Amino acid sequence: MAKRGGFPGGMGMPGNMNNLMKQAQKMQKQMEENQKALEEQEFTAAAGGGAVEVTVTGKREVTKVKLSEEVVDPDDIEMLEDLIVAATNEALRKAEEAASSAMAKLTGGLGGLGGFGF
Repeated sequence: MAKRGGFPGGMGMPGNMNNLMKQAQKMQKQMEENQKALEEQEFTAAAGGGAVEVTVTGKREVTKVKLSEEVVDPDDIEMLEDLIVAATNEALRKAEEAASSAMAKLTGGLGGLGGFGF
């Protein structure tokens, strides 16, 4: 007569699967909460020694551009454009860095591919 069941401990595997699903749902909820909090944050960067300042949100939307009077030179529009681009790119880099850091904190304890040891 053949033995029935292929898993030691009887119903151990379905229990583990349910636990993994609960952990995945919890992680998804945390990711959504972190994403919402990140989108509400603002990141500011300056260029030209503070002559140009740009603020972006975690959604990567520019919300504010601040210019010093001395940087507004009608004879050198190109420099002003370059400073705005530089400040915007730096603010966006800060937002991306914050997003990566938040994700690393959330997944840092898992190791490998979600802790499955593949």
